[in-house]
This record gives sequence, C-alpha cells and structure tokens, in this order.
Amino acid sequence: MRLHRRALVSAAVRAAAAAPLLALPGVLRAAEPDLSALRDITGGAVPIDNAERAARLARAQQLMQANRIGAVLIEGGSSLVYFTGLRWGRSERLTAMVLPAEGAPCIVTPFFEEARTREGLAIPAEIRVWNEDEDPLKTVAGFLKDRKLAHLPVGIEETVRYFAVDGLQKAGLAVVSANPVVRGCRMIKTPAEIALMQLATDVTIAAYRWVHPRVEKGMRQRDVSALMDAATRKLGGSPEFSMVLVGEGAAYPHGTKVPSPVAEGRIVLMDCGCTVQGYQSDVSRTWVHGTATAEQRKVWDQVAQGQQTAFAAAKLGAAAGSVDDAVRRYYASLGWGPDYRLPGLSHRTGHGIGLDGHEPVNLVRGERTKLAPGMCFSNEPGIYIPGSFGVRLEDCFHMTDAGPKWFSAPPRSLDAPMG
Repeated sequence: MRLHRRALVSAAVRAAAAAPLLALPGVLRAAEPDLSALRDITGGAVPIDNAERAARLARAQQLMQANRIGAVLIEGGSSLVYFTGLRWGRSERLTAMVLPAEGAPCIVTPFFEEARTREGLAIPAEIRVWNEDEDPLKTVAGFLKDRKLAHLPVGIEETVRYFAVDGLQKAGLAVVSANPVVRGCRMIKTPAEIALMQLATDVTIAAYRWVHPRVEKGMRQRDVSALMDAATRKLGGSPEFSMVLVGEGAAYPHGTKVPSPVAEGRIVLMDCGCTVQGYQSDVSRTWVHGTATAEQRKVWDQVAQGQQTAFAAAKLGAAAGSVDDAVRRYYASLGWGPDYRLPGLSHRTGHGIGLDGHEPVNLVRGERTKLAPGMCFSNEPGIYIPGSFGVRLEDCFHMTDAGPKWFSAPPRSLDAPMG
C-alpha cells in the first residue's frame, strides 16, 4: 500500500477536525451534522469471491510462465490483498506470499503469527513459518528449492523492501521485476472490481451533493472536510481522503499550510475519495463561494474542456501518455504552460486507480502502455495560477470494448458544480 502526500494532508485535516475546538470568545463547538437524509447505498456491494481470486492466481501463473519467472514474492499491502485476501501490515518481520509458476502458493510468516495468518487467508495456501532466530528469506529459498524453482529468477513485486531482495540474492537466487505479472493482472479490472469502484464513486458523488449546499462563509477547511467524511460514512463508504483547498491555496495541487476559510468570491476546491470493499474512488470538484469573476469562469470552463479532451484521446490501443499529450496541446493553445510549467498543468493528467488510490499506469508524458479494456484512470487536468487560484475537476473512467466510460459524469458548468 502506498502513502501519498494528498492522503497525508487529508489525514492531518481529519485529525484536526476531530480535535476539540479551543474555548475562545466567539468560537462555538461545531454542531453534529444532521445526516438523517442520507442512507447507506452500498448494501448491494458484492465482495471479491474465491472464484475471482483463483482466476487471478491462474492469470499470474500464465504470465510467469510466459516471462520465464519461477516465482513471485509479494509482501503485505494491496497486491497481497488482491491475490490472497490477507490484509497484513508491514514490520521488520517478513510476512510474504511466494507464488510459484505452478501449484499452490506459499505464505511465509513468523511462527507466532501462523494462526492469525490462517485466519486472514481467503485462498488455499501452504504456510511455512520461521522463528525469531531464523532468516525468513532462507525459508523462502527452501520453498523454491523444494518446488525445483531455484534455478529460475524470482519476480519481485515493485513495493517489496530491499532487505527481502538482498536476502534472496544472498541465498543465491536471481531476482527480476514482477511488473509483467502483477501489473499484468491488477491493471485490468474485472466486472466485479469495476462494480465496487462504481459504488465507491456513487458514494463520493452523493456525499458531495449533500455537502455542497452546506458550505458556508467562515467555515474552515477542516470543517468542510469533516462534513464530507461524515456524509461518506453514512452513505456506506470508508473515507480515504477529503482535501479542501480555498482561495490561493487551490493554486497548489496539494495545498499549503496557510489556513484559508471560505469567503465570498473564493474558489473552493475539494478532492475526495472513499473505499467500498477496499476499492477506491477519486473525485474533485471546484466552485466559487458567492459570485465568480470572469477569470474564474474562464479557467473553470477551460479545465472542463481539458477533461473532455483527455476523455476523447483515451482510445483503445493508444499509448497512455498520448492522453496527457492531447491535454497539454490544448492548454498550450490557450497560453498555459507550455509543458509542465506554471501557470498551467504542473502534474500528470491522470493516474491508475483500483485497490490503491494511485497505481500503475499513469496518463503522463512518455508512458507507452497501450490502453486496453479494464484499465481504470483518473482524469484531472487542473490549471493552477500561483498567487491567485487553481481549478481542478476530476472524474475517473474505465476502458471498455467500446472505449472510455465515466464512473462519474463531469459537471457541465461552474453554476452547477455537482452536476
């Protein structure tokens, strides 16, 4: 699992929101929001089942054989959840899956964690344990030797830590990237995964529509974030992040430390997401509190067209980077940038999304991966004007046999920012 600056910023905002308010003159404790109009809309969520996980393992083994990889090593995190259902935090004690090119996988875990490991597994697997005075990588090497796979390279999932790679190499094993296997599986979402992502997006959109009319002059960023989190929970999602940027702070994609309350004529930019059964949403909305200036309207409309430009460029078989290229050409024609320069679009047009909020591959210059059915991306070509304001509209889409399809429909105008 990866931590991103946006998630860290949002976590800090939520922590501040949960803290008691100071007893200063004129400052009142925020009232609990009335959520009675909201209901859980995730009751129909269908968890990933055993058949789906079996198909994932079979697909991975096919890719391993095609790439002459003997086994793949995966530590705790989203890839371990994806293949095994096992949710496991990382520590100095290695717990990892060793998936051989044929046969059942093996989970290597500390001896005292065996019962907890068995309890969390959603697939059949051999379990090999190691004691505190033993080297877990020797346990991994022993499994590969027993399976007669030690002569083939071990694929390393891209987030595995160096000590594990170093231990395998010291045990005489060759290592290679497991990206052709792990990415080859995870980048292509199944209908079951897309259905969960759709539910997560539906929750986020419904929460936005509830929050937007309740944002008032004088509200702090943490107040707005707290409303979004509360609505998301009531609707059945687990809040992942709820970043709120106001005024000049919106000119910086992940904000600044400078507090900026909601005020007349100020941009409000929200970037929020949640999970349903572990699958994520990611939606950004921008509006003006009160009366918008002509410049704010112009930039908002240009960003809206930037989204549509990206969507139109997302053609089956096109390189992922070409979507970013199309947006930058459009913005340059308007005088923004060029390239990644400011004022303009300083970050990629979009990122992959699924179990992780950010996962391979990205809609970024130079990315040659071809767009294919099942791939899922954010579409967020913001425009940022340092010292003034920024606008970001973000909706995710997935590739189908007929081309891209939105998870959430982008808003049509600044006057109707929630659609």
